[in-house]
Amino acid sequence: MVAEAKKREIKEAYKRKKIMKERFKQEENIASAMVIWINEILPNWEVMHSTRRVRELWWQGLPPSVRGKVWSLAVGNELNITPELYEIFLSRAKERWKSFSETSSENDMEGVSLADREASLELIKLDISRTFPSLYIFQKGGPYHDVLHSILGAYTCYRPDVGYVQGMSFIAAVLILNLEEADAFIAFANLLNKPCQLAFFRVDHNMMLKYFATFEVFFEENLSKLFLHFKSYSLTPDIYLIDWIFTLYSKSLPLDLACRVWDVFCRDGEEFLFRTGLGILRLYEDILLQMDFIHIAQFLTKLPEDITSEKLFSCIAAIQMQNSTKKWTQVFASVMKDIKEGDKNNSPALKS
Repeated sequence: MVAEAKKREIKEAYKRKKIMKERFKQEENIASAMVIWINEILPNWEVMHSTRRVRELWWQGLPPSVRGKVWSLAVGNELNITPELYEIFLSRAKERWKSFSETSSENDMEGVSLADREASLELIKLDISRTFPSLYIFQKGGPYHDVLHSILGAYTCYRPDVGYVQGMSFIAAVLILNLEEADAFIAFANLLNKPCQLAFFRVDHNMMLKYFATFEVFFEENLSKLFLHFKSYSLTPDIYLIDWIFTLYSKSLPLDLACRVWDVFCRDGEEFLFRTGLGILRLYEDILLQMDFIHIAQFLTKLPEDITSEKLFSCIAAIQMQNSTKKWTQVFASVMKDIKEGDKNNSPALKS
């Protein structure tokens, strides 16, 4: 027994030493990458950001110290939002909240629909309390509670046509953790203005179905066995993809891993969101093949907490986003064309 205990102790010590060594190596890599990003890439962004060397470095994950800056540059500011414009819409939001708290009279809330008021007040308030609850920093009294409330409120005034939709709070929270308040709002508004995000947050069913149909083309191409298994249960992508896309994986994956997904999403665009989804399915393929409809849906709704960056990104790297020489954008365009012509039978997701 003593000998066995000694063996276990040695084994545990070796394991701890290995983990520490890997962590030290990782920290060294982050430190050296940070120097390259700060001294070479960021000062020459326009010239360097699309080079092979930078793209390869980008894939490995951005150093936390430059993450916000790189995200801002990669997302861009097509909407030309300024910090001053953010302050204007924040002031409008505060006026609306004040007016609503003082009276619930329709006359005193002219031009603001009941649905809009509920979205900008009750739903935001409720969702903030459910945003990364284990961190405590976004809950009432936490250091980022008011900032998150401000950004979400300002956005409902900036885009009343979109309003507030559940899931937005997670996206805004991740940005707040990496950017100053005004910059976070600018990145938030521009991110949500991207075609994929706009389709989902406006609940444009027609466009959402096109994304699901395109996803299924690559699902069948990469994971044919699992694809047929899902199909046998009539398990369609909307059951698990909607939550993943709505929060850009920030609710479904550990925060550090979600940030790494965001890194490459900012580099590659919407295609990477669906490639990540396929990477998750590949990672758990053997487990999912043993499950029925209910257990698959439950599993994909709440992924294991021990999911690691190395394993997931290894699976994502193995996913080929090319179908019969067609890339994601080409397949998506073909699906659009098929639907316009009324040929809905070619896309499995459209039958649901």
